[in-house]
Amino acid sequence: MKQNKGTTIASGVAAGIINGLFGSGGGMVAVPLLKSLHLQDRQAHATAISMTLPLSLVSGWLYLRSGAFTLQEAYPYLLPGLLGALIGSFALKRIPIRLLQRLFAALVLYAGIRLLL
Repeated sequence: MKQNKGTTIASGVAAGIINGLFGSGGGMVAVPLLKSLHLQDRQAHATAISMTLPLSLVSGWLYLRSGAFTLQEAYPYLLPGLLGALIGSFALKRIPIRLLQRLFAALVLYAGIRLLL
């Protein structure tokens, strides 16, 4: 199905804004946006993840430059985070779609409840 270029651009801008404001949470917005553009679940998740890297690099660099954090503070989380990313990307291919949808919904719900409390 052909995608509306304006909607595609607006979705990318929205994901970038959310990423800049809330970190990789831009992916939580990108997945539903990509699904609304008629991407299949796995394709939407994988595309959102691939978008998150450059968005996070730009946001991280700007935060680093402004002194919001130091590389020494981030370092302890980098290797475990990379390991988690490897596990998650391999698991994405193997998890049934329905389970993936429920896991994603549970994560969004959990995050929302934590923010409200």
